[in-house]
Amino acid sequence: MTPLTSTFTDHLKDAVRYVLPEVVLVAAACVLFLLACVRAGRAVSFLFALAGVVAAGLVAWYFPEGVSAVAEGSYQAFNPTFSPIDPTGAAAFVRWLSLVAAAVYLFLGWSDSKPAAPEYFGCWLVVAAGVSLVARSNDLITLFLSLEMVSIPTYVLLYLPAVGKNGQESAMKYFMLSVLSSGILLFGFSYLYGVTGSTNLPAIISALKPDGSLGSQPLLAVIGGVMVLGGLGFRVAAVPFHFYAPDVYEGGPTGVVAQLAFVPKVAGFVALGRVFGLLSSHTTGLPFGVENSLLPLSLWVIAVITMCFGNLLAIIQDNVKRLMAYSGIAHTGYMIIGVLVASTPSGEGVARSGMDAVLFYLVAYGLMTVGVFAVIAHVENRDRPVESVDDLAGLGRTHPIAAAAMGVFLFSLIGLPLTAGFIGKFNLFVAAFEVPTTTNMKGMYQILAVVAVVNAAISAVYYLRAVGVMFLRAPLKPATPNRGRPQLLVAVLCAVGTLALGCYPQPLLDLTSKAAPLPKDRPTGYVVTK
Repeated sequence: MTPLTSTFTDHLKDAVRYVLPEVVLVAAACVLFLLACVRAGRAVSFLFALAGVVAAGLVAWYFPEGVSAVAEGSYQAFNPTFSPIDPTGAAAFVRWLSLVAAAVYLFLGWSDSKPAAPEYFGCWLVVAAGVSLVARSNDLITLFLSLEMVSIPTYVLLYLPAVGKNGQESAMKYFMLSVLSSGILLFGFSYLYGVTGSTNLPAIISALKPDGSLGSQPLLAVIGGVMVLGGLGFRVAAVPFHFYAPDVYEGGPTGVVAQLAFVPKVAGFVALGRVFGLLSSHTTGLPFGVENSLLPLSLWVIAVITMCFGNLLAIIQDNVKRLMAYSGIAHTGYMIIGVLVASTPSGEGVARSGMDAVLFYLVAYGLMTVGVFAVIAHVENRDRPVESVDDLAGLGRTHPIAAAAMGVFLFSLIGLPLTAGFIGKFNLFVAAFEVPTTTNMKGMYQILAVVAVVNAAISAVYYLRAVGVMFLRAPLKPATPNRGRPQLLVAVLCAVGTLALGCYPQPLLDLTSKAAPLPKDRPTGYVVTK
């Protein structure tokens, strides 16, 4: 064996050791794809997929990487492809989030999986592996491939249960626009590689810092950063990259739309944090001219436009799924506040890193939004489709448990106390208020927080409208038998989680603080490679 081949083999073995749970998920997905050849039933496919998620969880639990090294305080171990040691817990946090989400989506997609169950559940497992690898990727190439592991199975998920022209149109729109966004993202990555001569994320961040090897920011690096922001903006549905969301939400299968509402946001915000050095334990300091307010100013504008646009257009929506699409756009604007806080030059005087608030809000938003779609999936059927807000009329009488859960989710989306949405919004808004006015942007952080509070109040208009329709109006159609038991289980669990986080958020706050520490608290000593 030649030295080059031996080095490549050793590096591959070394990299695989750090992603064993993801390997288990992909292996289970491959078996499911093979089961499709023998036309395995839905129950068999579901149980095998669930077993794959449990197996991946057991591997992650019993074989956490770098435990001894972390205990000894030695952070020199480094792999240019994946992060072998994660002392801050960012990659571990996202890994467990993706595993839990995978299990939830398996139950939520029970009805949609009927036409092709093995392929459907197999795609879910690949998506979960992709989300986890996004947080663990240490290189532009593996980061891009991980993002595509999320996008490509989603195309299939949208198409498999598609019924009629609306479903097919939804799948085609998402496919075409997602490919465009991937091209923009890859174009931005190519510029970063061309400027720094490396695809290694810590090396790129170190080179592009004001005191890095490149000194002042080259124009090509700024262009690359803008392209990356645009490519990832599509995944999180930030204005002006949001235009696919309402149409895709309206025409897509409910279970898959629930995935689109949450999973791409997790992958997009985590990737944004990794590329821009906002969610990295490898380096300190921030690239892309942050000290000159280039990145913060861009994020400030995007946050304001995204919040206002999403909430104002949601008010005039009658279709439930389109309403949730614009609601998701508005919540993306809230989360961008945390990214903006994280991009402050040094974190001086800030009690929160910003990204910790984003991670907490992602969990809260996932519970709320997935819960809403779980209720819709539970209630709707061929005889009683749920398309307009009026189709929810009388839900409190015909489906009291589902209506109660829906009420919890809508109150949490508003941000009322004792719900996860309140704690999430509070953390984001307070984080913006705490940014010192001595920064280059002076009091613009505080202005943004006020704008966000006003938008949260505006959102109460359309959320409370849905609550009123459910509990104060008579049903438009007679009640139908409840067949979506798995979906109701998901809705109840999400409602319990929403209330639990609203009443006792400290455990999750501790986890997110460890996953995204302040810049001054991040461990150093990592090696960067070309």
